Amino acid sequence: MLLEDQRFLSEDIERLESAIADRIGEEPKHIRDRLNRDHQVSGFLTRIQDQSKRLLDIYHDAEGLRTKEVEAISTGDPFEEFYKHLGEIKDFHRRYPNEPVENLERAYKRKAPGEGESATAEVDNMFTGEEAFGKFLDLTTLHEDYLNLAGVKRLSYLQYLDSFDIFTPPQCPIKRPDKTTDHYFAYVGRLVAYLEDFLRRTAPLQDLDKLFSTFDSAFDTAWQSDAVPGWTKDTPGTGIAAPTTEGTGEGIWCPDCLKEFKNDNVYKAHLSGKKHLKAAEARKTNSDTNGSSSTPNPSPVHHLKERAIAEREFRISKLAATLSSERVATRINVERKQGMTERERQMELDALFAETPSDLPAARDSDSDSDTSEKIYNPLKLPLAWDGKPIPYWLYKLHGLGVEFPCEICGNFVYMGRRAFDKHFNEARHIYGLKCLGVTNTGLFREITGIEDALKLWEKIVRDKRVEGGKGDGVVQMEDAEGNVMPEKVYYEYEADQVAVRLQALGWSEYIECQILRALGGARFKILKEVSYKYISFRGAENNNAQEKWENATPRIQKRRESTVMKNALVLLMSELDHHGQLARLTKDPPA
Repeated sequence: MLLEDQRFLSEDIERLESAIADRIGEEPKHIRDRLNRDHQVSGFLTRIQDQSKRLLDIYHDAEGLRTKEVEAISTGDPFEEFYKHLGEIKDFHRRYPNEPVENLERAYKRKAPGEGESATAEVDNMFTGEEAFGKFLDLTTLHEDYLNLAGVKRLSYLQYLDSFDIFTPPQCPIKRPDKTTDHYFAYVGRLVAYLEDFLRRTAPLQDLDKLFSTFDSAFDTAWQSDAVPGWTKDTPGTGIAAPTTEGTGEGIWCPDCLKEFKNDNVYKAHLSGKKHLKAAEARKTNSDTNGSSSTPNPSPVHHLKERAIAEREFRISKLAATLSSERVATRINVERKQGMTERERQMELDALFAETPSDLPAARDSDSDSDTSEKIYNPLKLPLAWDGKPIPYWLYKLHGLGVEFPCEICGNFVYMGRRAFDKHFNEARHIYGLKCLGVTNTGLFREITGIEDALKLWEKIVRDKRVEGGKGDGVVQMEDAEGNVMPEKVYYEYEADQVAVRLQALGWSEYIECQILRALGGARFKILKEVSYKYISFRGAENNNAQEKWENATPRIQKRRESTVMKNALVLLMSELDHHGQLARLTKDPPA
């Protein structure tokens, strides 16, 4: 009955769409639940495509059966047609009495936890423990296959993760002739198959067929334009003369011996060695033999095999670029697991595959009494790890967690281990305790835990600040003839002003007055040389050669120490003033 099939297919498609809407509306937190949902939705979409194709074939009615069935119902006796179909149904159930009836209402409904198999049964067996439900790549088997290839350099697993998609020197030491072997062909085939399968398992809702077709078209374009890395026409077929190295690629490469030299002198000395000469001769003989015996164009079978290998290498590079985030996460996970013990790795794996709280709520309720009654055996009172269990005793001793460090400022709080004790000096609890004691500069109180010690130190700091504040600028007090007390600087400036008045009364020039005044007052000794020059020039009326003698003596005086020059200049000025009887008058007599 085509009309019944048509109705059934339409109902099935509608219920599939409803089931997809119910699952897309929720966003599970656990990665296993998300993968299970995505795979269920992918399966529903595939079934919708199949059912839609069948329904479309019925509508097309290529053989005209649907049209005949409609005409039989509409033109003939309806009861006759009805009893005819009823007889067919009874005959079917008579032959198959225990045939189950498919209930579309419950077929695509989400199963409750107690209704049968686990909700994540579809993805439980898809991933290995190393893959962690699609978080990381598991290339351990492929790494072993790579190490078994001929001519490869032994790499660690971390190094292999960084370079498994690179097929050109210097990262890949395999030469082009060695790539055409069956072992290498099988290796790249397994690597491509794993990456494609991993992508299908982790991203079931993506249109991967379209993605892979773009890879194929990109490779065809690159192959036609001779732009596939490592498979260009200018690459030597023998692979011996390739100017590459198996190391860093920064040294000097000897194509005859296939060795890399870091130093130019070592390379030059190597050229005259017996091994190099023998290898060069063998290479020359081999090239002559190949050049005379080989044809310029390889066989079509060899060309097709090279193209197949190049296509797989190209696809591996594209797939590795698509899985770049998983690749980085895999490297981080491997480095992290290298620092863990076997017991810790197993505990992490068990926690990963353990049921989530949302999976079995009913079971959790039934077992709540047993969970609460279970006690963790911890006689040494060790700190708990991330899984709620005590940490290993060796780790407890390593970090010194058994040593107690009490702090009176923090309210006699006890810190376990030196690390926690050093860290608490910058925490809010310790800073708050110091502020309650009146301490404002908490940076000076590190390693101080007693209240009495903190108060004594703070009192000393406050007392020292007061003493430094009382000293002021270190001013020396001076007293003049009238009994006025003033700082030394003010006293000399005041006396200098008094002397300036007296000098002006004697008729001296203002410049000479100021310079001699400051020299006598001791305010600026660095200009005494200039003062002496000016003074002698002023006295030049009595001695015409005085200025010339002074100018001749100036270079010699400049070579002496500055203090000696200033002292001699001051003595000269005072002696000249005293010779004329003016020194006493400058310091005692008031101006006229």
